[in-house]
Amino acid sequence: MSQSFSLADPLSLGDLQVYLSRAARVLDGSVRLIASGGVLAVYTGVLYPRGLLDRSPTVLGLRTFALVEQLTLDVVVPLRGVLERIARLQSEDLAPHRAVSVPVPLEAGTASWAGISPPLRGWSTLGETDAARLEAAARSGIDEVAAVIPVGTGEQIVERVRSGVWGRDIPGLDNVPAGAAFAAFSLGFLAGDEPVRLFEVGPWARLSTSRGHVLVRRQMSSIPR
Repeated sequence: MSQSFSLADPLSLGDLQVYLSRAARVLDGSVRLIASGGVLAVYTGVLYPRGLLDRSPTVLGLRTFALVEQLTLDVVVPLRGVLERIARLQSEDLAPHRAVSVPVPLEAGTASWAGISPPLRGWSTLGETDAARLEAAARSGIDEVAAVIPVGTGEQIVERVRSGVWGRDIPGLDNVPAGAAFAAFSLGFLAGDEPVRLFEVGPWARLSTSRGHVLVRRQMSSIPR
């Protein structure tokens, strides 16, 4: 049976299209859609361990959207499939201020990161940082990865370099890896002078702005006791 979700208006559809288009540049090709209580949570996996010996943190992007219906949904689907359906809808003459029904693609094979669910409650406030610090950390890491990895490098070496670069803590921010800055920057969550709020619960950290959230599950060995 085909499924769909209904966003409030074409502007919300456009916001979803922008978010997923940015995510498509850095993701493995899957997106997790969770609908509950009139809200659609759209998770994207930016970074995650590729094996038992990989010490990379799990870094997820999250945007939420208001739904016009009460819907229960939890699926992992191809990101490109969602973008294709959005493009078809945007080619139509959508009425302003009217709900838009978005068909859900058939489920993809389960992505490893999609089996890890961040907590919904219990977050403690850690304070704030500025967007400029995160952008600087992201740009520095991107430059380092590009400089260290030559064209034609084997996949295992590439993953080892990326794990080392994005797993390091951001200077001045304890237990917030550079991969979180990379996600916030790549997904367009950094908003000029708006501060980035920091939260944590257990092994999880969260970076939040008005544009979206980055969720980080740190390796247990890196968490202070």
